[in-house]
Amino acid sequence: MEKLFTRKEAAELLGISITTLDAARNSGLIAYVQYVPNGCVFFTSASLQEYVAKCTHRAKPVEKKTTYRNVRKDNSHI
Repeated sequence: MEKLFTRKEAAELLGISITTLDAARNSGLIAYVQYVPNGCVFFTSASLQEYVAKCTHRAKPVEKKTTYRNVRKDNSHI
């Protein structure tokens, strides 16, 4: 059987607060195990990894400027 993590342990592993973890659970972003209604909530390592994958975004490439200096748009100073 796979190890189950408590809410506190899961939040610490993910680096988020328990409130944020509960919000993700209530919105359906993360799967959880609950043996009895209104009982303790547990998370599997697979569900934590899946949540991280859902929340991971690729970095967007930065546009290169053709010049390093800022060109003035307004020529009224001349």
